[in-house]
Order: sequence, then C-alpha cells, then structure tokens
Amino acid sequence: MKIIKLVSILAVCVYLFGCASAATMENMLYQGDQKTYDKKLKDNVEVVSVSGGEHTNILWTSKISSEAFSNAVKESLSKQGLLSEDGKYQLKIQMIKVEQPLVGHDLTVTTHVQYILTDSTDNAVIFDETIIAPHTATVSDNFGAFVRLQLANEGSGRKNIEGFLEKLSDAKINSKEISVVQ
Repeated sequence: MKIIKLVSILAVCVYLFGCASAATMENMLYQGDQKTYDKKLKDNVEVVSVSGGEHTNILWTSKISSEAFSNAVKESLSKQGLLSEDGKYQLKIQMIKVEQPLVGHDLTVTTHVQYILTDSTDNAVIFDETIIAPHTATVSDNFGAFVRLQLANEGSGRKNIEGFLEKLSDAKINSKEISVVQ
C-alpha cells in the first residue's frame, strides 16, 4: 500500500512539474558581438575533445552533456570565424565541475570549465584557463523547478563560453609565446 501511494505521489509530481530536460546546445551558444582575435587563430582552432559532462536522468535533475557543450562551443567558434576541422591550434575542454542546487527558489548553477589550446606543430600549450561562470534562473523565468534548473544550466554554459571567447580575444600569439592582456 505504501508503494502505491509513493508511486502515485511521484506520478502527480511529474505530471505537475514535468521531467528534467538536458541543457540544449542552442541555448548555450554565444550569440553576442563579433570579437577581435589574433589573426593566427582565424579559421585555425580545432576542438579535439570535450569531457566531463553528464547525461540527464529525466527523473532527477537537468545536466550538461559533453556532446551538447561541445556542439555549443564549436558553433560559437564557427560564428566567431575561428573553427577549423584540422586547425593548427587544438582545443581540449574539460568540464571540471558543475555546481547545482538540489532545491531552491532561485536556482544558481556555476560551471567550472578548463580550456587548453595547444599548437599542434610543437604541442606547446599556448592557452590554459579555467573559466568559472554562474547563472541564476528565477521563478519569473519559469515556475517549474525542473525547467528553472535547465535554464540555469544553459545560462551558465553560455556565460562560460562567452568568458572563454573573451579571454581568447585578449590573447596575443607570438611565435614562441602567448600573453593574455589583463
């Protein structure tokens, strides 16, 4: 009898509040202004790996998958004129941590993502930064907690990509060194 009540309560909750949905690539894309980059990066950045993401369990919480984040980064790089299928500069991305609340009124998700850019000619690391980007989704964004968490995930992913592109636009690549203007 207890099991039937528990299953009934769970079914009502899922009906009223929905199921968890994964963060989507489209909502993590950087859609801002065109930035200026070192000319050596133009059409010369290849995304070789993205790891650390998680798949969403529809009965638990929204997550950011490696595949969705990879596609969002690639599309964002493409829109900035940087993406290449066989670029000289190879980008490895590691989603180190995604901090998510279990419950709350306003839900803040913070992504910690490491971006490592290497020169494929000599394997020299020319860019190694961890971007930390929070985003808060409120009840005014959506009443359903599942949807708010998805929106917070997507917003944090988008802000993380924006932070990476901002740092990359400050990078000046020399033949043997790189510097980031502060």
